[in-house]
Amino acid sequence: MRVDVNDGVYLKDPFSSALGRQIIEKSISMISEKGLECFTFKKLAVAVGSTEPAIYRYFENKHKLLLFLNLWYWRYLELNLVMGTANIADPVRQLEIAIEVLVCGPIGRQNEFIDPVALHALLVEESIKAMLTKAIESDLENGFFSSYFRIGHRIAEIIKAINPEYRFPKTLVSTVLEASLLQPYYAAHLPMMTEMPASEASRVTFFRELVLKVIQ
Repeated sequence: MRVDVNDGVYLKDPFSSALGRQIIEKSISMISEKGLECFTFKKLAVAVGSTEPAIYRYFENKHKLLLFLNLWYWRYLELNLVMGTANIADPVRQLEIAIEVLVCGPIGRQNEFIDPVALHALLVEESIKAMLTKAIESDLENGFFSSYFRIGHRIAEIIKAINPEYRFPKTLVSTVLEASLLQPYYAAHLPMMTEMPASEASRVTFFRELVLKVIQ
């Protein structure tokens, strides 16, 4: 499945060449291993057997690279949500599937362009760094967060179908979107912040109970 990302995030489409695909693949593993702070294009160039200027022909900086990965993930997740709920009329079941997709990651675990499982693991550790920057207003003006907004809008519409009187569907959805990645981070690194174990089943149960009880 080809997932399109706003072309303002990159200078050259990384999926247009073998080097570009290597940049994406290696950056996911390197950022996961070292963290964004220790990750550099110089180190990435060594890992892909190229030069640092060649990396800069694809991305302006590592923030834009992380943003690209973030936006690709949320767009891919949205497509998974659309396919997973396509033949289901019951909005409650649609919402349960949406929560499962958010918590467990994409239904489609294989993709020709990016490993969704590896990317999900990376974003548990690093996703918030793509948004909480001084460049947020500029990124927003350039439409970089459209894929993030679209999946939030879809889930908010499901909530409205269950309870049209509920006043805060977008607020609830955005809270769950972020917490679906923060909770496994807390379980792994800051266990004093949560009673929840690292298992996906526990998180699915928690978010299902939270959301359904709030809106009903």
